[in-house]
Amino acid sequence: MIDQQLAAYLMFTMLLVLTPGSATAVVVRNVLDGGRRQGMAAAVGAAAGNTTYATLSALGLAAVFARMPTAFLVLRIGGTAYLAWLGVRSLWGAWRRDPARLPGPLDATGRSGAPDATSGFAQGLGNNLVNPAIATFYLTVVPSFLHDPAVLSSRYLLYAALHVTMAFAYHSGWVWALHAMRTFWSRPHARRSLETLTGLALLALAARVAGVL
Repeated sequence: MIDQQLAAYLMFTMLLVLTPGSATAVVVRNVLDGGRRQGMAAAVGAAAGNTTYATLSALGLAAVFARMPTAFLVLRIGGTAYLAWLGVRSLWGAWRRDPARLPGPLDATGRSGAPDATSGFAQGLGNNLVNPAIATFYLTVVPSFLHDPAVLSSRYLLYAALHVTMAFAYHSGWVWALHAMRTFWSRPHARRSLETLTGLALLALAARVAGVL
């Protein structure tokens, strides 16, 4: 028999995951900065951020925000500032460099320039930790699909694990897709265009988190 509750959750979560967001933009900019290795590190960092929120939510994060409303406001401000910083950094890197000095073609290992896995992981983790949308997902969206108190704990863990896995697979897909097209993205103007689009997307997401859009 089909579990309709699980099927509804999977459909909703898949649509949510397939909608490019700030984590996707962070993964893309890290692939451009350091190739496949740095991009995968960003994807792992984003997954770690999701896992952290899932764990904290299961342990009662909602009660903390209920008692301290300003905590969520601080999270929102921090998320806005972080996304804006990443956006400006992408635009600065795209337009303040001589195109000839942009990171060179990716080699056989998927690297371009000097990969920094630590930086990629930190950016992926930091993005999701200060993203109020991630907190909202685990605090309100996941519980909305849990109607049976008897399976609350096991179902929550299952649903959270499914989201983390689906998001990681999606971000990994971006990394490998860009790696497969490494010859095209090694062209300075192509890299500059994508870095510019990524920077603008991050700034738009920052505005959205701030409530401007």
